[in-house]
Amino acid sequence: MQTVKLEDKQRPVEGVTTMRVAITGASGLIGTALAARLKSEGHDVRPLKRGAAADWDPATGWIRPGALEGIDAVVHLAGESIGKGRWSPKRKQELRSSRIDSTRLLVSEISKMASPPVFVAASAIGYYGNREDEVLDETSARGEGFLADLVRDWEAESLKAEDAGARTVLLRFGVILAKEGGALPQMMLPFKFGAGGRLGSGRQWFSWVALEDAVSILIRSLTTDMSGVYNVTAPEPVTNRELTKALSKVLKRPAIFPVPPFALRIVLGESANELLLAGQRVLPRRLLDAGYSFRQTEISTALESIVKGS
Repeated sequence: MQTVKLEDKQRPVEGVTTMRVAITGASGLIGTALAARLKSEGHDVRPLKRGAAADWDPATGWIRPGALEGIDAVVHLAGESIGKGRWSPKRKQELRSSRIDSTRLLVSEISKMASPPVFVAASAIGYYGNREDEVLDETSARGEGFLADLVRDWEAESLKAEDAGARTVLLRFGVILAKEGGALPQMMLPFKFGAGGRLGSGRQWFSWVALEDAVSILIRSLTTDMSGVYNVTAPEPVTNRELTKALSKVLKRPAIFPVPPFALRIVLGESANELLLAGQRVLPRRLLDAGYSFRQTEISTALESIVKGS
């Protein structure tokens, strides 16, 4: 499929020249790339540093008085890594708290401001649960499972910023592909040792987005009148089998060692079912309807560009 190009239906925000943008999770994969892009375009980036002696501490509900003073937009990317470690009851609570409590704290601060900043909050396509071959967009119902419930509650806290008068954007990210970090280096590792292969049946859908597109969409959410929920995924999701074939080709390594589901469950427990064996066939319908033109739409060319830095 060719890159989708539609007439841009989202209006630039009048008077936007330079912005003061506060970013949570500014040291993460997306935050680092976003901050660099914003600075290159002349914007003032203010990372919100965590800890009692810094700007805020979501664990204790503390935020420095005036931390958001003079801020035009808040981009909320903070949250514990979903893919790190087994989902013990303690870990599940950490995943929830790092998203829900931190969002509640930011929204509470925004609600006190006379002129609320734009609020752009990360979310995830885990909202849709395991949907097999069903084609999903922003109008699709929530699925089932831990991630679906987490995202529901996470988004509910984010949407309270609308009640405070803030233009609010929720970005449901798919798997972000980048050489610098995230899931891709972990996916590449078995191939480098000649042990690459599909996961389970390989039929589960994999909805992805290149880091460069994720950052461009974040910029767009700040500089146009976007509001509400948007899926941030490339317009061509692939199956795990297709992803494995593309990785094998780009890395010039065999993909002959499929990993059976039981092995994944032994190693990762419950998270294997939702992160690796489940799938969502997600389309970025609202972004396409608004005229966003993805830079990377096809998995093979995207991987070639990312891995080889072209």
